[in-house]
Amino acid sequence: MPLAEGQPLRILHVVRAPVGGIIRHILDLANGQADRGYHVGIVADSLTGGSRAEQAFAEIAPRLKLGVHRLAIRREPSPLDLLAWIRLTRLVGRLKPDVLHGHGAKAGAFIRLGTASKQTIRVYTPHGGSLHYPLSTLKGQLYSRLERALMNRTDLFLFESAFARDTYQRTIGVPAGLVRTVFNGVTAGEFDPIVQADDATDVCYVGEFRHIKGADLLIDAVARLRADGKNVTLTLGGDGEEMDHLKAQVAQLNLGEAVRFTGHVKARDGFSKGRLLVVPSRGDSMPYVVIEAAAAGVPMVAANVGGIPEIFGPDHADALFPPNIAGAMADAIEAALDDMEASRARARSLRERIFVHFSQKAMVEGVLAGYRDAFANR
Repeated sequence: MPLAEGQPLRILHVVRAPVGGIIRHILDLANGQADRGYHVGIVADSLTGGSRAEQAFAEIAPRLKLGVHRLAIRREPSPLDLLAWIRLTRLVGRLKPDVLHGHGAKAGAFIRLGTASKQTIRVYTPHGGSLHYPLSTLKGQLYSRLERALMNRTDLFLFESAFARDTYQRTIGVPAGLVRTVFNGVTAGEFDPIVQADDATDVCYVGEFRHIKGADLLIDAVARLRADGKNVTLTLGGDGEEMDHLKAQVAQLNLGEAVRFTGHVKARDGFSKGRLLVVPSRGDSMPYVVIEAAAAGVPMVAANVGGIPEIFGPDHADALFPPNIAGAMADAIEAALDDMEASRARARSLRERIFVHFSQKAMVEGVLAGYRDAFANR
């Protein structure tokens, strides 16, 4: 085993979407592993990500001994998946990784199909992925059966939250391979305080515009507050497939200049655009935006869903509201804005918790410890 022999471990991370929290996780993990002398590579979809993905990969590429590789990997199941899988298999054969680490449902399936070298461990981090689809839906049934078929072809499951782990074991089954939970982590620079912008609105949102992220619920909540005489303003920082729908919703609710769209922003820039960050997710496993905001001491309220309560911990549960209910969100926003001193005090306390439990160093060491255990288990 390379770790025991003192040779640099060869680690290949495979992911479909080079956007959002999942690629942020992989980049931080790859950087941390490269810092420790390991030979690391990344494989990601070439159809999505645009210039942001190109820039991110260009920055990290000089540090990756196994390089950055782009393949056409479609989000939905497609006959072309076979071609993508063949290309990935050839690439794996050429790079000869000791660790083949799949992130998300599609990449997780790709790395576990077929025959891997006896010297290679196959590691899977779902990142929510197929677990977000209810078993009552056709997609949920399809994905759960595929997950179950591949479950015992996995040497190590690495979940980023207890919620994701428990959801997997409840809906799919208990794997024969090792199971570890390692929280996502943020870098030291992300604990620097945020300077609020001069044009900051009352509330801000930072993230992708997808149904599961709940930006439409936040717009409804702001509309409710304004209808009740609270002149709350909102900045939405992000982009995605629901952009046009959200803009139409704002127009339909006659919110006018009360809501502004800034397009994609870096998280910390987005945080500066509001006095209070709202995380309205319908579903999430371990969202980076919550960890990043908490590390920076940003006042925040969030949906009590997925792994978000694990970030806040029992001492900050009063900042959470029931998910998928615009009225409950509106109440939480109103309470937080009415007592911003208490909101800021809670943010300072939460920042201390993040410093202890959600650092990049702890994440990298936890993942490497999982790899070591999986090799030992082989």
